[in-house]
Amino acid sequence: MTKLGSWFVIDKADLVAGISVAGLMLPEAVAYAGIAGLPPHRAILAGIAGCLIYAIFGRSRFAIISPTSSSAAILAATLAVVPGDATVKMGLATVAVALAGALFVVAALLRLGGITGFISRPVLRGFALGLAITIILHQLPILVGVPVQGSNIFTYAAALFGAILQWNPISVAVGVMALAALLLLKRMPSIPGAFLVLAAGIFASYLFGLEAHGVKLVGTIEILPQWPSLPDAGWTSYSRLVQFTVPLVLILFAESWGTMRALALRYGETLEVNRELGALGAANIASALVQGMPVGAGFSAGFASEAAGAKTRATTVFAAIGLAILIACAGPLVALLPEPVLAAVVIAALTHALDPSPILRLRRLHRDFYVALGAAIGVLIFGVLNGMLLAIALSLAAMMHRLASPYVARLGRLGDSHNFVDVSRHDDASEMPGIAVWRPGETLFFGNADTIFGEILSRSHSEAGVRAVVLSLEESFDLDSTAMDALMEFDGAMRRSGIRLQFARVHDRVRDLMTVAGVADVANRCSFSVDDAVAAVKGSANLSRA
Repeated sequence: MTKLGSWFVIDKADLVAGISVAGLMLPEAVAYAGIAGLPPHRAILAGIAGCLIYAIFGRSRFAIISPTSSSAAILAATLAVVPGDATVKMGLATVAVALAGALFVVAALLRLGGITGFISRPVLRGFALGLAITIILHQLPILVGVPVQGSNIFTYAAALFGAILQWNPISVAVGVMALAALLLLKRMPSIPGAFLVLAAGIFASYLFGLEAHGVKLVGTIEILPQWPSLPDAGWTSYSRLVQFTVPLVLILFAESWGTMRALALRYGETLEVNRELGALGAANIASALVQGMPVGAGFSAGFASEAAGAKTRATTVFAAIGLAILIACAGPLVALLPEPVLAAVVIAALTHALDPSPILRLRRLHRDFYVALGAAIGVLIFGVLNGMLLAIALSLAAMMHRLASPYVARLGRLGDSHNFVDVSRHDDASEMPGIAVWRPGETLFFGNADTIFGEILSRSHSEAGVRAVVLSLEESFDLDSTAMDALMEFDGAMRRSGIRLQFARVHDRVRDLMTVAGVADVANRCSFSVDDAVAAVKGSANLSRA
């Protein structure tokens, strides 16, 4: 083990891991470029540039910054709706990558790492499932050697299986054997399975002359880096490109951060989200400079790096160098690579996303199951980009529904203690005679305040003998103006009904706001605990007369 500079340590394990990952990056790069409708060299250069730049700025030792399946699919969907010919779209793809990089950098400078919260984990799980099915289905025509067209996923599948008699049996055999070998070698993580299958495919192509049997080969990959330039596109093209770059950044960072964080947590390591935002921004800007594709920390490459035994960020440097050497020195051999083998590599890399257990777990938890399912169905029916936007909308709608219809708990004293708990959940909790203690389950805001106070008012009036109400505001760290107005109206309604209202567990910001808003006698009516509030109510004249 030797140290190079001050930013990473070279370990033999990193060298082996880097070479193994390079064997996976090559076929994935070619396949993902095909998904995006771009030449293979753009994905290869993106992987090399992304890995080298991330090694400087990033901190995850497992992250492999290269084109991903989701970013390739979203880029393809973006370019499909942007007007212009093929040359213009090639240029616009570079602009999209540069814009994505710039947005990442701006978000890092503004410390907006919390943007990942807008894409919940159920959305990501559903999106990953729908995207995996979509990409795998689009790889099947390559595997079986039949070109297929379809306006949506269902017509595409129908066309594929409708042409079963035209499938090339040699192409099918090559693809199926490659896929079987990849799935088998996945059980032996110390073996670079993708690299071995890649080499076996090239050897079989040379030995049996697969091209003569109708099996398509990758062909020569020309690496001709050019300085990027703005394409001659109109305002409409650029404006639509900007609109669709934001979802690209959201899903790319959500996928990348999910991979980085999952691997870091597994080893007790910590990552700073805004630093990773900046590192991804720098990597995408570097990719744009070599006219590459959007890059991020994909699931398959990241977990392959872990399985190969990566120790430091030097792994990503060796992966980039290995990929460059592979293309530079083995170009004629790579040209012999059968496309069905590429399809098998992509399918094998996405098989982990086909596992339905994370979504079924949501159903058992009775939480967000329909959000995840809607995300998957949305991607399948409406496409990658619209499906992702629908999934985000579903997630936000589910959150708003939960916040707007919160559970209001009736509290009672737990035995002889000072603790107050939900009486519906604790049989040994007893209600206070003449005192109703309520606790909203969510923070009060404009969308739920009127509903919550209306429910408490109604339930308090419906109970005979209630002379005082204690309202616990522990869930509300702050109040907007609508919630504050609703609280004051509720206070007035309680006063007109002859019911004393005492507040418990009021946060300082809320207490200050109540004072400014003109709530009467705030100092005496706000208690630090529910027990103190109940004691204050019991000592009041109103309750004594009751």
